Amino acid sequence: MNGNTLYPSKDPIIMLAQEMRLRNLSAKSIKAYIFYNEEFLRFILKSPRDVCGQDIKNYLDYLFSSGRSSSTINLAINALKFYYSQIMHRKFFNDLTGIKRPKAEKKLPTVLSRAEIARMIDVEDNLKHKLMIQILYCSGMRVSELINLEIKDIDFDRKIINIRQGKGSKDRVTIVSQTVLENISMYLLDYTPLCFLFENFCAGQKMCTRTAQKVVCGAAMTAGIAKSVSAHTLRHTFATHLLENGVSIRYIQSLLGHARLETTQIYTKVATNKLSEIGDLL
Repeated sequence: MNGNTLYPSKDPIIMLAQEMRLRNLSAKSIKAYIFYNEEFLRFILKSPRDVCGQDIKNYLDYLFSSGRSSSTINLAINALKFYYSQIMHRKFFNDLTGIKRPKAEKKLPTVLSRAEIARMIDVEDNLKHKLMIQILYCSGMRVSELINLEIKDIDFDRKIINIRQGKGSKDRVTIVSQTVLENISMYLLDYTPLCFLFENFCAGQKMCTRTAQKVVCGAAMTAGIAKSVSAHTLRHTFATHLLENGVSIRYIQSLLGHARLETTQIYTKVATNKLSEIGDLL
């Protein structure tokens, strides 16, 4: 028996997936870690037991030279380190101190104007699709949170939405407007979903993320918006418009569910109310 493995009789990828589930990592993390570990093994053409530090260097060099983004490379490093250090208990990662993680690109978020949001909503004739855009914009929810939203989590009296097990498995509360609540009431009468607010063609089954993204992208295209728009753009826009309305950045942080204030502060760089205060130079 090889003392370097926890489950020597199992396929290494199955072992990795099982260990990640036991540690309660998200399905998204599990999928990403499996992908990069599988790609790594295809690249080096070795068994995990035969991997050495130079193999890691060669793979990372391949990622750099093929133009992968810094976030991709950092994710690959995390995936390999998790498997070989924490599961296989290999020591070679301790000797790779010369490898420096690439710095993440500092890109500003895409933010829509109020007029662009209105156009996206107006071009949608489908009540369900219209409501999805409205909720994403007026609550700042992630698309994953939207598709997991259950009817019982909408508090019509308090005008809030309870988000259960959002990113990082954390619960939080966010706001929703009276107009959107009235639209939700009409939608519930017309569509009569059983559990999730947005269900697919099978009653009781939630809509998939890809469908929700297509709704947002399709509305932006139909509205003639030239910017690159995704469901997350509406979350960025929600935060930026709140900041422009004078809402405390600490409160915005709470609504978004950000663990660190620094994450929320990115919106101070795109809020136009502060930029307009500078004035024109000519």
